[in-house]
Amino acid sequence: MNERDSEQVARMLVARGHEMTRHEKEADVILLNTCSVRDLAEQKALGKMGLLGRLRKNRPEMIFGFLGCMAQSRGAELVRDIGHVDLVVGTQKFHKVADYVEELLDRKRAMKDRLMDDARFSIVDVEEEEGSQETIKEHILKEKQATAFVSIMQGCNMHCTFCIVPTTRGSERSRSIAEIVREVEELVSRGVKEVTLLGQIVNLFGRHELEKINGKSPFVQLLEAVHGVVGLRRLRFTSPHPIGFREDLIHAFAELPKLMPHVHLPMQSGSDRILKAMHRGYTAEKYFGLTEKLRMACPDLAITTDVIVGFPSETEDDYLATRSMVERVGFDNAFVFRYSPRRDTPAAEMAEQLPEEVKENRNQDLLRVVDALAIAKGEALVGREVEILCEGRSKTNGDRLMGRSPGNKIVIFDGAERHIGEIFDLRIEHSSGFSLYGDPALI
Repeated sequence: MNERDSEQVARMLVARGHEMTRHEKEADVILLNTCSVRDLAEQKALGKMGLLGRLRKNRPEMIFGFLGCMAQSRGAELVRDIGHVDLVVGTQKFHKVADYVEELLDRKRAMKDRLMDDARFSIVDVEEEEGSQETIKEHILKEKQATAFVSIMQGCNMHCTFCIVPTTRGSERSRSIAEIVREVEELVSRGVKEVTLLGQIVNLFGRHELEKINGKSPFVQLLEAVHGVVGLRRLRFTSPHPIGFREDLIHAFAELPKLMPHVHLPMQSGSDRILKAMHRGYTAEKYFGLTEKLRMACPDLAITTDVIVGFPSETEDDYLATRSMVERVGFDNAFVFRYSPRRDTPAAEMAEQLPEEVKENRNQDLLRVVDALAIAKGEALVGREVEILCEGRSKTNGDRLMGRSPGNKIVIFDGAERHIGEIFDLRIEHSSGFSLYGDPALI
């Protein structure tokens, strides 16, 4: 979601005549789009901005800014605490960033002489704005780019006790189906073959704005509408909530061929006591039952998840219940996080906060379980032919290409420039546990 928001900001700046640069020393404007889900993400952003301040020494006209969730939650204190920050823009004002950058640049040009004497000014905008969900709709596409993210909604109404997102992203607001379809059609006309629909809880799309039709939720209506876009080859979505999976959405995996057989389904815990304390709205058994229904509808479905270990008051038995559920479901992969207290969330005020050592031990233990599952899932594909969409050069080896399987597994292979952006079959020859390696002879 942050990647998509950053792309929107970049697109608006490019439209004003700015150019992207790969090197921060060449930049006139440096904006950090921030995340607040975990403390580590905030600390990284603060540390990075602190290091960037040294560039101001010889170039006082530079613009430095924070965008996104941390900007929303901390606001003006970021300007107060970090002296060289000029701009702080919250999650509902990304469409205003280009205007604010231009305003700051104009001010600095007009005050250049006084800036050398440390004249200071800044812009902070973290106010709510009605209709902001409709403003994330423009794209910068690279040559032969075959995949794109499409933002379909903003905000969250779930109020899980560990999560700061309802505070930083606001309440649920959904775009219209017609506008989303138009965006996808435009992307396809520019060569995109796969889109991923984005929402904080994506499968609750439209529940406040739209009605069910023939028993189908607004989200399934949207899936069907996007599925019908001529030229689109693949469709994905992230990230859903288990309570948003009804029969219509489960059946969609069997009925919509373009809907890829992968779902990222956050579990968070396998302990009913902890799930209740988290306000997740389901039990471990209901979660497991949902995974079984999904696999019945789509036997090749890959399931990934999020898990939090070390939630306040989590006992060893609670943790072992989580560990057992991870093994029972047999996830293809999982993101495992140590619980991180977030400001203004109920969990941060709960008694029995666990020591970091306990969190780390459980984190490492569960990662070993997840790694073993991922390795087994990868080995099961060796010798099989798998359809991939080639996305470009491998991030770890620029001499090779990288694509994704329908189950969202990374496949590395030798190939040529002509393969980028194309869909074709590869035979899986080897698995490293986290990446698959394909036979180039097939292409």
